Amino acid sequence: MLQRFLLLGWPTMRLGQPVWCALCLSILGATALGTPALAQAAPSTEALVTQGLGEATESQPQPSDAAMMESPVQIDPLNSPHPVPWNWVLATQAEVTASGVPGVRYYRSQSLMSPDGEYAAYSRIQMQVQPEGFRSRISSTMFLENVKTGDLRVITATSPLSDNPFLENEAADMPGAIAILIPVSWSPSGDRILAREFEGIFNTSDASDYAVVWDRTRDRTSTLAPSRIEYSNAILLGWSQRNPEQVLFRAGTLGDPNWPLWTVDTRGQTTLSPNDKPLVHGTVVNNVWAGPQAYR
Repeated sequence: MLQRFLLLGWPTMRLGQPVWCALCLSILGATALGTPALAQAAPSTEALVTQGLGEATESQPQPSDAAMMESPVQIDPLNSPHPVPWNWVLATQAEVTASGVPGVRYYRSQSLMSPDGEYAAYSRIQMQVQPEGFRSRISSTMFLENVKTGDLRVITATSPLSDNPFLENEAADMPGAIAILIPVSWSPSGDRILAREFEGIFNTSDASDYAVVWDRTRDRTSTLAPSRIEYSNAILLGWSQRNPEQVLFRAGTLGDPNWPLWTVDTRGQTTLSPNDKPLVHGTVVNNVWAGPQAYR
């Protein structure tokens, strides 16, 4: 069923279909310390995920919470060139697991300035942490700030696990759901922004990227992913060099040595694009308030 879902494209999914039941069963059957969930990594992405998301094994010493928080090298579940704050996720989960006290933690991403300097894009990530890792949940909101006026605009995805206030989405509230939206690139003129929506389920190998594109001139947001092809994981790379109006993914099936490049346009049309290159634009500003936020 999952392969059929990826073959036909994610927008056709409905919550009552069997794939979500399978995901729920995966969560219920998982433990905080589980066996590796992904047997092989895609060669093109090197260290894709070798374990279920958020898992640890007793035979592998884990770095301290402080070390993971402060490490300048960000790890990523899909080894993306645009990493989500996975160091913080792992450190936060380890802290709450050790204390046994559930809580809510927040993280703010760095700002991505548009080429014209008019807008700054950044994300606020919320982690509802439970001592049992498979019950924790991550959601996020991306903001566009008009630097001159201070006005804020909220950007939301419409992908399967996204926390969208304008849509009914029971899957986004289920235990173990991960939905992290972060800015990746502006267009050269600053009229569009591309964001990465990383979605997955804790302690499973279910993980993939979606592209979220906001068009300033049309005031329209599109959520995109490769469709009509078969794959288990997709990784958003950036804008396509060959077709700058389209986004570039690498997508494939775990265990398959070849992960082709695909471009996706705003209608979801997916086209094989060998030897394409990703393009990213914008300036990253590391504000003092970026990173883990204070909590009570």
